[in-house]
Amino acid sequence: MDEIRQKSYLYFLMAVLQATADSKGNPQVVYPLLQANLDKLDLNLAGVLQNWVEENLPQWESAHAQYVVGVIVNFSNLIQQFPQGKRGDNLEIALVGYKIVSTVFTQAAFPENWAGTQINLGNAYLYSLKGEKADNLEMAIVCYGEALKILTPTAFPVDWAITQNNLGEAYRNRIKGEKADNIEMAIMAQEFDL
Repeated sequence: MDEIRQKSYLYFLMAVLQATADSKGNPQVVYPLLQANLDKLDLNLAGVLQNWVEENLPQWESAHAQYVVGVIVNFSNLIQQFPQGKRGDNLEIALVGYKIVSTVFTQAAFPENWAGTQINLGNAYLYSLKGEKADNLEMAIVCYGEALKILTPTAFPVDWAITQNNLGEAYRNRIKGEKADNIEMAIMAQEFDL
């Protein structure tokens, strides 16, 4: 990508992150901006986001880094659910965002945020159109399993139940392993009492 085009992606990224921050992730504010820039909702944007964070994160104070990744979570959620553009590219942009978030919201320092990020990653992998479907489903299963280490049925009953349901969906669609075993795992994940 040439320098002029890269700058246009960076300017768009800054504008959409600012709109996401200012509106606290309001789709009525952010979606028109995405709609007006459908030509930039591609894997180049994912790369620009990754590079921008890698270049700037080491210089940010901890509180500022937490704020920025909070904005990136909101943006990633919005782009993952955005009904326009290429679905596969939107999911890949969201995946990059969630991976960035997991470097700041670590399990040790921010267990609840980290668990939420694992759920978001699992959801993005579950529906990802890029890469091998079997590998994406395995990654979704791992992410949901990681989240469930924090999200217990006692402490987080609703989040736990939603994550168990998502885990069951991943097992139901699983390609690797024996089909009967995968169905049993799906049933076990989705049969629970609160």
